[in-house]
Amino acid sequence: MSAHGTVWRRFIEGELWHRFTRSPVAIGAAFVALLCLTAAVFANVLAPHHPFDLASLELADALLPPAWLPDGRATYPLGTDDQGRDILSAMMYGLRISLFVGLLSVVVSAVLGVTLGLLAGFWGGWADAFIMRVCDVMLSFPAILVALLIDGLGRTLFPDSHDALAYAVLVIAISLTGWVPYARTVRSSAMVERQKDYVQAARVIGVAPLRIMRRHVLPNVMGSVMVLATLQVASAILIEATLSFLGVGVPPTSPSLGTLIRTGNDFLLSGEWWITLFPGLLLVLVALSVNLLGDWLRDALNPRLR
Repeated sequence: MSAHGTVWRRFIEGELWHRFTRSPVAIGAAFVALLCLTAAVFANVLAPHHPFDLASLELADALLPPAWLPDGRATYPLGTDDQGRDILSAMMYGLRISLFVGLLSVVVSAVLGVTLGLLAGFWGGWADAFIMRVCDVMLSFPAILVALLIDGLGRTLFPDSHDALAYAVLVIAISLTGWVPYARTVRSSAMVERQKDYVQAARVIGVAPLRIMRRHVLPNVMGSVMVLATLQVASAILIEATLSFLGVGVPPTSPSLGTLIRTGNDFLLSGEWWITLFPGLLLVLVALSVNLLGDWLRDALNPRLR
């Protein structure tokens, strides 16, 4: 049997999988999350229309209601917006952007936070004091305010930037506040691990500190990092949606769920409720499913609850 097959078999036979199969909430949340991820990744195949192809838009089809209402059309199951774009297709493409920005922001936050947390917890001294003071300063400001400030500053400095730079500024804006929980969590775990016998033994035989952190301390703190990262995905997606709703998020040429909600908000009082309702429900559904998975994973990895 191959190494991958052995790892997969151990996972299937392990306690984590057993707990997952016994939790209907975790199974339901995982199903919804997987469904949303599939729709986002394969949007160009599954979407009935390409909502951002200007050549295929028909202004005569603008503001059509969902298919089950009078004047609705089966070709537009959830209706259209003011430009004649299919809402269902726009949601799939917008979800792809929201998930991309959210997941990338979590990865950047985790890498930065884990690195600083290991340095603070393992080395201690002035490095620990400096990093923790920076964390205290970052926690003094609301995350959305810091992200709004950084994103607005980036757009001011680079007003004619292309889409790639705009995405980079958005990811950095979210990550600058997202790394703090990782640093504090990993620091606490590293301070406990560095006092254990295996770390002391590695120091005695002359193992380099960076190697001890990478090979011994880091694997023992990854459980907490995984739980935190799962919970942070939903938070990052919501922050991105908020920034896009405020008009400082992703570029208008590739709108995310937040941009779609902002567009529909202009027509909410005139009766075209579907433009903002369905993207908003999808955003809530994604955030709720990810949060439920994170809560289950936290309980499943908690040794006190076993």
